[in-house]
Amino acid sequence: MRRKRWPFYESAFSAVVLYRSPSPSGVGEHIHIKVWSSLVQISTEEPAQRRERVEGSLLASPETLSGSTCVFQVVVPDVDAAYKRAIDHGASPALPPTDMFWGDRYGWVRDPFGHVWALATIQEVLSRGEIENRLRGFAEQRKD
Repeated sequence: MRRKRWPFYESAFSAVVLYRSPSPSGVGEHIHIKVWSSLVQISTEEPAQRRERVEGSLLASPETLSGSTCVFQVVVPDVDAAYKRAIDHGASPALPPTDMFWGDRYGWVRDPFGHVWALATIQEVLSRGEIENRLRGFAEQRKD
């Protein structure tokens, strides 16, 4: 049986497990967690689903896909502290916290199971025009 996922989320993200159950096959688990102010559901994939690949029934894990098809984005009070805590508890750095053109301080970590988490702290609330202007400046800098 694969290792349980919820202890990582509790220690790295201060997650609260709201619901946890074994999967129908008895291999793996299904959890609902509260991470800061966000609700997230995470399930391990079923071995039968991996074999069958019936449309609509497959929940593939990042391990099976060799990557993640989504990003869990959560707003946190201090992105630098949240990023460090996640790394200290077993996540891998993916994008260090950076001040972004849209007004957030923003970083990515990959949890030990392959899921990507975007951690964001809102620093400025900008208008659409301000974001577009900053985006143009950001794009120009990248050309150099």
